[in-house]
Amino acid sequence: MFKIAKREQFSPVTYLWKLEAPDIAKAAQPGNFVIVRHGDGGERVPLTIADFDRQAGTITLVIQAVGKTTTSLMDLKEGEYLDDLAGPLGHARHFDKVKKVVCVGGGLGVAPTYPQLRQYKQNGAYTISIMGFRSKDLMFWIDRFKAESDELIIATDDGSFGVKGLVTGPLQEVLDKHQDVDEVLAIGPAIMMRACVAVTKPRNIKTIVSLNPIMVDGTGMCGGCRVTVGGKMAFACVDGPEFDGLQVDFDELMARAKRFDSSERESMRLFRERCHLPRQSS
Repeated sequence: MFKIAKREQFSPVTYLWKLEAPDIAKAAQPGNFVIVRHGDGGERVPLTIADFDRQAGTITLVIQAVGKTTTSLMDLKEGEYLDDLAGPLGHARHFDKVKKVVCVGGGLGVAPTYPQLRQYKQNGAYTISIMGFRSKDLMFWIDRFKAESDELIIATDDGSFGVKGLVTGPLQEVLDKHQDVDEVLAIGPAIMMRACVAVTKPRNIKTIVSLNPIMVDGTGMCGGCRVTVGGKMAFACVDGPEFDGLQVDFDELMARAKRFDSSERESMRLFRERCHLPRQSS
């Protein structure tokens, strides 16, 4: 069992866990993910590692309650224990020597962007960060990004903070201004990553994306996370989760992500009904 050493609520649906997991913390690298499971018959949920502290023996996960499992996990409190945690999984990032990089994070994708930004900075790169949120109320870790960024741009959909609009607007402006960008990292919803690639592809700028399709075991056995990259099939759990964004078939990725929409909605409806049922007297 894995103790929740720290819990922090960022918004009504976004929360942070710092978990005591010494072995995973020792082996973790930027780009790795874990699979969590809690309760008898609990669903296995893949989550990208947002940070790790080898000395303290902890890993940090930032989670958004979007379905039954992630909503129920939100009830776990600091000091309580998570039943199962498997990892680190996936390929760790290989960082090429780059002089200038743009790191783009959208929504929950902001969290796993952080350890990679930090590694770029430690490697001596000039770092430009573009972080996108729906609104100011959903922002988190701004101080962390300031510390690791030579330039930091915040975009909000509603204009409540920073630049109003999507991250692609600032990305276009940054690439117009900085003609010597070597690499772009984009992590967030598939639609956001696809939009970023639409900006970088005409410029032929290397673009790394982190894919998080549906997966079950995280070891390449279930085949649920298969994606098409460069016309060939790959598995996000063992071949990724990070790929060359210029080669990813995002249309297929997004279509496959919708396979279980109706089942997930029904599962969430039943979960909410059970949570609100009056307790029977004994």
